[in-house]
Amino acid sequence: MKNQPVFTRRGFVGRTAFLAGAAAWPPLLRAQNAAQPQAGGDHFDQTVQPVWTKPPLSPGEPGRDYRLVITLNGSSLPFRVVDGVKVFHLICEEVDHVFIPKTNYNDELRAFCWGFNGQVHGPTIECLEGDRVRIYVTNKLPASTSIHWHGIILPSGMDGVGGLNQQPIGPGQTFRYEFTVWQHGTFMYHSHHDEMTQMALGMLGMFVVHPREPKVPPPDKDYVFMLSEWKIVPGTKRPDPNEMVEFNVLTLNARAYPGAAPLLAKLGDRVRIRFGNLSAMDHHPMHIHGHSWRITERDGGSVSEIAQWPATTVLVPVGSTRTVEFVANNPGDWAMHCHMTHHVMNQMGHGLPNVVGVDPGALDKQVNIFLPGYMTMGQDGMGEMGDMRMSIPANSVPMVGSPGPHGYITMGGMYTNLKVRADLGDLRAEEGTDFAYGGWFENPPGTQAIPATREEMLRDLGRMAESQLPAAPHG
Repeated sequence: MKNQPVFTRRGFVGRTAFLAGAAAWPPLLRAQNAAQPQAGGDHFDQTVQPVWTKPPLSPGEPGRDYRLVITLNGSSLPFRVVDGVKVFHLICEEVDHVFIPKTNYNDELRAFCWGFNGQVHGPTIECLEGDRVRIYVTNKLPASTSIHWHGIILPSGMDGVGGLNQQPIGPGQTFRYEFTVWQHGTFMYHSHHDEMTQMALGMLGMFVVHPREPKVPPPDKDYVFMLSEWKIVPGTKRPDPNEMVEFNVLTLNARAYPGAAPLLAKLGDRVRIRFGNLSAMDHHPMHIHGHSWRITERDGGSVSEIAQWPATTVLVPVGSTRTVEFVANNPGDWAMHCHMTHHVMNQMGHGLPNVVGVDPGALDKQVNIFLPGYMTMGQDGMGEMGDMRMSIPANSVPMVGSPGPHGYITMGGMYTNLKVRADLGDLRAEEGTDFAYGGWFENPPGTQAIPATREEMLRDLGRMAESQLPAAPHG
């Protein structure tokens, strides 16, 4: 799915406020807005008054006041402006969702999920700090629902907890939420009615609020990722919302590798990555290769520069957001993934015996008499599983991988690649659909690991290497 505005099938379009992504950073962001006195003036005291009580400012416009984020394998939600209010429309509905598209190396993995506006997860909602937003939510599901605006300070009656703050939205009903957003940062939205079921089926989305008066220019690339986990039993087509432990599909924006599109960056780009985690049970330590980033936001709150230290891994707890930034100064293909090792696998079973190091002997031949095609697996690890092309159950995929430039990549699940290039040409990150987009980096001579020669080992390791030396060539 391309990262283009997705309009509802009922034509909820009006005058959309989307412009083609602005290529240049304006010298001033809405000078007329910056010149306005802060709503409420000196009389507003946030220590005793909730921030949502500040009157709104004029609505911001993407391309002029802020740049849209890139939701890989997803989209941003369109809006129209009515009497100074940004109006959005979310439609809760069942979605036949593709987690991993079919390739030459794997069958398609898909399931009947619940989402918004025809996609899982829901489209990213974006606005400008000080905007008044009105969000219509239409329920086309067979069950009641409600929507919570996670991390946003707003009136109690708009908080979206079914039964507490509002009546649930019944099937066929449309409810209206309206509030002024006086924060900036990375937030989320999700069902808050029978959330165990509805969130497990996919009713999640990201909510990004851009600063009215940014302290720094926008990044060259601004990516947003929703982290989630699912249980999809091979042969079935519905995620299991009752699962509490053995999640076997781990996703970035509801895609599992090799179905996840890569991040793209031009050499020298300043890159921002926003992570939101609404997994049912697991935190995710997100790790980058080849670069070091700094944590700039936590749950929508800015981190002061003095508290930003270099790191290559950021822990994103359940129910939290984390934002990181770095300069893409290292050309190549770089892994980005959750560092929970079972979170970079697809549909892996957790109740298997440990057969690493086992010698199956004549077992395979004997068992094949009764079960043709049987093969003992796992005695040498799982690295070759994805490339074996074995017959597997319907609606399932190999546990790991995709073909890479130097062999099979034995990663799956919550994994993708950052591709840093001196020139991106006509590549656009939002056009990517899976791992293959953008091709592969060609390492310059002398910058790639290769097999060591006998002569090198003798020269550098001497007697220590004698037992490890390859046999000398004959003749």
